[in-house]
Amino acid sequence: MDIVTKKKLNILIQLAHADRDFASVERDLIFQIARERNYPEAEVEELIQHPEPIGSLGALSDRQKADYLMSSVELVMADHRVMESEILFTQNIAIKLGYLKQVVNHLIDNFDKRQDLRLSDFKQV
Repeated sequence: MDIVTKKKLNILIQLAHADRDFASVERDLIFQIARERNYPEAEVEELIQHPEPIGSLGALSDRQKADYLMSSVELVMADHRVMESEILFTQNIAIKLGYLKQVVNHLIDNFDKRQDLRLSDFKQV
């Protein structure tokens, strides 16, 4: 089992529920990520029904941490409605990943620019 993908999907599923509206576009994005990583659809359905505690994310590589955070922001933007509950959830994930919470606002504000955003500027010391 791919634990890195499972943790990522679990976070995205909980984020999709953060605004109490699990939009179909969010669901589609989650399943798309699962397909890209050959993660079983049945296991995604199980995570949707029974999300797991997030736990520690410190053992991830810097690349994996950046991937988790960027995917979270992409999910926030997926339904074109940025809710405060989603921002707060994503800020908490950013902190668990070792980033400053301000990175979330920066990424959301610059999402459409798709420029090379330097996440290293937001690493906690």
